[in-house]
Amino acid sequence: MSSSADLAHRLLVMLCHRYAFGDVRALVTGLELPAPTLARLRRLCLFGQRLADLDAEDFDMGGLLDDAGPELRALVVRARRCRMPQEPGEVDRGALKTMRPAFRLLLEVLEARWRRGDMAGLVSCAHIMSEYLPLLIWESVWGHAGDPALLPSTMAVEDSRFGDREAQDERRCEHNRTDAGATQRSLKVATGPGEGWRAYLDRQHSNVSHALAVCAARCRSRCGVMNTLDADVAESLAVRNGVALAFGDSALIRLRHAAPVGHGFGVPSREEVMEVWLRSREAIAKRGDIGAAVATEDGFCLPGLPSLFSALAGVELEADTLLRDVADLTVRTLASVRPAPQGSGT
Repeated sequence: MSSSADLAHRLLVMLCHRYAFGDVRALVTGLELPAPTLARLRRLCLFGQRLADLDAEDFDMGGLLDDAGPELRALVVRARRCRMPQEPGEVDRGALKTMRPAFRLLLEVLEARWRRGDMAGLVSCAHIMSEYLPLLIWESVWGHAGDPALLPSTMAVEDSRFGDREAQDERRCEHNRTDAGATQRSLKVATGPGEGWRAYLDRQHSNVSHALAVCAARCRSRCGVMNTLDADVAESLAVRNGVALAFGDSALIRLRHAAPVGHGFGVPSREEVMEVWLRSREAIAKRGDIGAAVATEDGFCLPGLPSLFSALAGVELEADTLLRDVADLTVRTLASVRPAPQGSGT
C-alpha cells in the first residue's frame, strides 16, 4: 500500500473512532471502492451520523436497508427502541413504551460530545435528558413512558384532573398554560392524523413530561392521578420527580440558553461545563435520598450522571455502545477492502 493510501486509511479510522461519520461518508465517496462496499459504507455512515445527531425519527433508515447485512440490521433494531413512532397507530412504540434505551443512547452521545469538545452539543443533549426525565420515572409505575395511545385509559381514574380544561381554567389544576394545553392534546392526539401526531411529539410531548413532574412533586391540590396510587408509590414519585425538576432547573441545564451561537455568541469550555456540573451536582446531592446518587464516582465524563438516572429510573442505566459498535463495523468494512502492504506477499 502506498504511503498516501495508508495515510488515508488511518485518517478514516481515526474519524470513525471520533464518530465523525458525516466526514467519513464524504471521504469514502471519492475512493475507488467496489460499488457494494461503497454503498455499505455510505449506509453505515448515514446511520452513525443520525445516531450522533440524535435524529431519532430516521433511526429506522426507511428503505435504505436493502442488502444492508445482518450486523447493520441488528444495530438498527437496537436504535429503533429509542425512536418515537411517526404514526399514531405504529405497532412498535419505541421510546413511548420505554425511555430506558433512549437514555442509554443519550448518555453515550453526551460522552461522545464531551470527547470531541462539542460543549454546545453536550449541553443540548443534557437539556433533552432533563425534558424527558419525568417520563422515565413515571414509566416504572405505568409500564409505558407517557404513550398518548395509552394515556386516556391510564388517566381514567376517579377525580383525575389531568387534561381537564375546566379544572385548569379554574386553577384547580396547577399546570401552567403551556403544560395544560399539552395535557389536553395528549388525550386526543392518538385518534387523529399523522401530521397532528408528529406536531404533538415535536412541540408538546416534553410539556406533558413536565406536567407529570408537577403532578407528583409540586401539586398542592392533588387529584386522582396521585391519590389513587398506593401511598408509598406516590411518595416515591414525589421524591424522584422533585429531583428531576431540580436537575431541569440546575445550572448545567441553564447553560442551554447561553451556549449556542445566537444567544450571546458564547459557547462554554470544557472547564466551564465541568465547573457548572459540579455545582449542579452538589445542589442535587444536598436533597438527600435518591438525589444523593449523583455524588457517586462512576467514571462518567459528568461524574454521577448515570448513577442519578439509574436511581430515578429504578434500573441500572449505563451509556450504550451503539456509536462505538457502528464505528467498529465501519472500520472492519474499510479493512475488508484495504490493499495489502507492498512486499507482503505470501
